[in-house]
Amino acid sequence: MTAQQPVYEARGISKRYGNVIALDDVDFSVAAGEVVGLVGDNGAGKSTLVKALSGAHRPNSGELYLDGERVEWHSPQQALEAGIETLYQDSSLAPDLSVSANMFLGREQLVPGFWGKLGFLANKRMDEVASQELQNVGIAVPSSTRSISKLSGGQRQAVAIGRAVSWANKVIILDEPTNHLGARQSAEVLHVVKAARERGLAVIFISHTLPHVLEVTDRIVVLRLGKVSVEAPTSEFTPDTLVKAITGLSGAA
Repeated sequence: MTAQQPVYEARGISKRYGNVIALDDVDFSVAAGEVVGLVGDNGAGKSTLVKALSGAHRPNSGELYLDGERVEWHSPQQALEAGIETLYQDSSLAPDLSVSANMFLGREQLVPGFWGKLGFLANKRMDEVASQELQNVGIAVPSSTRSISKLSGGQRQAVAIGRAVSWANKVIILDEPTNHLGARQSAEVLHVVKAARERGLAVIFISHTLPHVLEVTDRIVVLRLGKVSVEAPTSEFTPDTLVKAITGLSGAA
């Protein structure tokens, strides 16, 4: 737990699938302007915790608190409307649409008046806002009207994160955001994560790429066999001690 008041907090979260215990009395929190790394081996419970936090799954027991008030999600849309954006490994971008169309996917703006009632989109306005929002988080995209299919892998992922950052007003959950990206592309994505922190968002960063976790996070939570095995500031970990914490051989230095 951080000394700062958490923006989002899970208390005693447990989740079972039949006889399998995926999460066992897990406490987790993230504060505004903080990047918390969530790591663990396959089957440690990371995905289950993310689904509970994002509203995709309801836990069997435990409580969630947003800004100190207890919340219950019955769908991911409820969490989304409360300001919690989740970006899964599949960024869900539409490759044939433009950058701005993807930025406003599901949130399209209509022109005012009669034509808006007929469903005409405010494309120019969305292009301008998309360009500004991407600039605000340091994403260098040649044009907001360019098709997503013409961007590099790193640019695509950066746009997906930029979309989440621009719409989130409390928490952003990033599940393996640098997966399958090269060094330069990963650097672009990590820059956006840092920009999200600078904007005061609470960021949950899930990754198997431990150097990225060590670079961008303020605190690391290690899950092992459905429980929190280690939690400490990132500065207390080395690459070696983090691997040992994940495998169960040891904790933070």
